[in-house]
Amino acid sequence: MLIRSLSRSCTMQEKHHDKASPLSSTPAPIGAFEGIIAQRQNPRRQKPHHKKFSRSSGPRPERARSTSAQDTSAELRGTASRDGRQGGGKGRPQGGGGKRGGKRGFGTQPIVRNVHARKSGAPDVPDIEPGKLRIIPLGGNEEVGRNMTVFEYGDDIIIIDMGVQFPEEDMPGIDYIVPNVSYLRGKEKNIRGVLFTHGHLDHIGAAPILLKQLNYPTIIGRDFTLALIQRKCEDEEKGAAKKLKAIRVKSLQDRIKLGAFEIRFFEVEHSIMDAMGIAIVTPNGSIIHMGDWTITNEPINPEASDIKYNHLEELPQPTFLMLESLGALKKGLPPSETEVHTNLQNLIKSAPGRIIIGTFASQIRRVAYLIEYAERQGKRVALEGYSMKMNIEVAKELGYLKVKKETIIPVNDIHKYPNNQIVVICTGAQGEQNAALSRIVTDNHRFIKLEKSDTIVFSSSVIPGNERSIQRLKDNLYRKCDNVVHSDIMEIHIGGHGTIWEIEEILRQVKATYVLPVYANHYFLKEAAKIAYRLGYPEKNVFVLDNGGVLEVPKQDEGMPTIRKEKADTSYVFVDGLGVGDIGHVVLRDRQMLAQDGMLAITVVIDSRSKKVMGNIQITSRGFIHVKENFDLVNDVKRKVQDIIKKNTSKETSLDWELVRNQIREQVGQFLFQKTERRPMVLPVVVEV
Repeated sequence: MLIRSLSRSCTMQEKHHDKASPLSSTPAPIGAFEGIIAQRQNPRRQKPHHKKFSRSSGPRPERARSTSAQDTSAELRGTASRDGRQGGGKGRPQGGGGKRGGKRGFGTQPIVRNVHARKSGAPDVPDIEPGKLRIIPLGGNEEVGRNMTVFEYGDDIIIIDMGVQFPEEDMPGIDYIVPNVSYLRGKEKNIRGVLFTHGHLDHIGAAPILLKQLNYPTIIGRDFTLALIQRKCEDEEKGAAKKLKAIRVKSLQDRIKLGAFEIRFFEVEHSIMDAMGIAIVTPNGSIIHMGDWTITNEPINPEASDIKYNHLEELPQPTFLMLESLGALKKGLPPSETEVHTNLQNLIKSAPGRIIIGTFASQIRRVAYLIEYAERQGKRVALEGYSMKMNIEVAKELGYLKVKKETIIPVNDIHKYPNNQIVVICTGAQGEQNAALSRIVTDNHRFIKLEKSDTIVFSSSVIPGNERSIQRLKDNLYRKCDNVVHSDIMEIHIGGHGTIWEIEEILRQVKATYVLPVYANHYFLKEAAKIAYRLGYPEKNVFVLDNGGVLEVPKQDEGMPTIRKEKADTSYVFVDGLGVGDIGHVVLRDRQMLAQDGMLAITVVIDSRSKKVMGNIQITSRGFIHVKENFDLVNDVKRKVQDIIKKNTSKETSLDWELVRNQIREQVGQFLFQKTERRPMVLPVVVEV
């Protein structure tokens, strides 16, 4: 019913021209997802190596071996061993409604709209030359989100991540933005696989749309990541999950051959289960892609230790370190997860009434821990937000969360229990307009009405660009509740991104030949580059690419890597939630104009014989002026319209009504700007009777 499993690893001896032998299209008797669930719920052969929510490390990649093709039926029964490492993420807002656009869930058919809002102006990228490697970020190098990178060698292409970006303030009606894959048009058959580092929306959110556009290439990831992708594809289009072909990374020891690329995996620390880093060995060197990462300085599991990356130094040279850089301005060490959990425990235990915790739906590991702790305190937990509920459901199915059935209750049942026994965990800590926490604060939630005795907890960081929304949300909360707790008061959140110290540490350990800061706004990338310079990297060995930038890597004895002057098209592809179709930048401009200055509709009825205006000219305003309070301006507009019609009409000639409408639109628009210094959208309607 779900993901068809094709997860047979290939031997290291396979030749490059074998393309992607682990990507066999042989139908499997059951889906990989069912196999994963079966193993979690009823393990048959061996006990998984991981400890629940631990930070214990699985086998180190330096001990990696080449795995041969295994018995398909055994693999489908879910008997493969697991590495127990669990990681995390940026914690993007998931579901719960868009802050500025429409809804951001994936439950309806979206409209995917190509909006060429930002053209590079560069000529098209020519075909790749034989013997060269290309690295092309199609998103994620100029913003937070929309992460996607293409790697190309000869006729072989692999992709890492397919993420979404959430809209900015000047994008009304837009739900989210996905990467532009026009560079891959006509090359779909060359795509050997799409690898996903972890399950946050900025890394998998565009998968339902882009996988379909690219004819469903094989996807590669770990259990939790694949399960989330499967759910999102099914939400996007009924039956889409059955079209997925998946290679499940059962252990970080696995090695996979995808055409000219040999794929290896390694452990990273992040805020979501099953995060991983990816090492790509090519004929021209090795690429180390960290995904989202941090170095744990005080893990919850006392048996675990800080992650070490020294083994990556042993990869074939030269090496390219693609380093997520969102924390490149943060000094010092972050608080430990142990401290965060202790503070959250104390808040849950001592809350005089209900406790409402706003956090990222992607912080699955922390949410699961809170649910388990609430259960130990005899409390009931209500989850709010579609993505929050979905993620926890997947975590339960995979065995990452084990609680009693009665612990998690529907939100409409919270009135059945005393307030001091209720914990609500919800989305919306970024101030998203339609998310659960915002609806609670604005009294628009059906079942939760705030009381003075409630304790509100913000267990999340502030994503750049959301500062004003969060401030408004906090202001409203402080008016209604006496107990509001956030990170400025107490350590109740830890991010999943390396700080300056951690970036320095990983650069020292990996000793890469070249450094490519990625996955952040441009200024973060430049700051990460400065860190590399301070550690002795020459400028010629640090590459800061824009979206669409093409880094070409020749063979080691044929020169240095260079950035081509041509760029791939990375103009915005907008999704607005209604269906699929193209719109130009004109539509976005119209939305911006309506949002900023409103509209003025002018309806004129013309006698077809006399060519005179019949009756009164009707003026309708929305978001511009109040017609009844601006008689003089409205009458001036009517006279202006009368003059335009007189100048363009006569009994002897036929009328060009399109010309009349255009002149009304332009001249009335100019007139209104002179009078009000505002330029509403003018909509003339001319009717001849």
